[in-house]
Amino acid sequence: MLDFLNSLVTDRWEWYVVGPVISLCMFLLLYFGREFGVSASLRAGCAALGAGKYSSFFDFDWKSQKWNFMFVLGTILGGFVSTQFLNSNGNIGISEATKADLTALGFTNPGVDFLPAELFSISEFGIGMFLFLIVGGFLIGFGARYAGGCTSGHAISGLSNLQVPSLIAVCGFFIGGLAMTYFIFPTILKLLL
Repeated sequence: MLDFLNSLVTDRWEWYVVGPVISLCMFLLLYFGREFGVSASLRAGCAALGAGKYSSFFDFDWKSQKWNFMFVLGTILGGFVSTQFLNSNGNIGISEATKADLTALGFTNPGVDFLPAELFSISEFGIGMFLFLIVGGFLIGFGARYAGGCTSGHAISGLSNLQVPSLIAVCGFFIGGLAMTYFIFPTILKLLL
């Protein structure tokens, strides 16, 4: 029994297990009148800190979003626990073709760590990479608010609610993601690495 529980936590779950679990979560959220989305917690956080005094966008009952704060906190804690304690073999499961592509972009030992040293190591961190991450973070935050939600909110929650704007946003996310992956990011990395 202990081996089963250990493998339940440490092994990768297959798509045919995760998909129905996500569907069940979405059904329960719809049933209880909740909306899923990580960027919504940022709006609630700003409202909790008093931003409603300066902008009507943040003037709402943020206490109704307490559950969303717990979701975000659980996401952060889950990410920390999984990277620090549950990654036993130290090898990230990515294809050899992806490793070759990342090596060509200037990454050393791709697939060994979750966070490549070239992007996240303080010792290899230059002003260019710092600006890249700051500007990128701003664009992601701005884009999530401008689109009325983040990728998870639109793709999981919006599509399950059959919202046409979410379908349009998800198409835009995919087009933008492909453009970034194949054109913009490689060009930026060649300049920075």
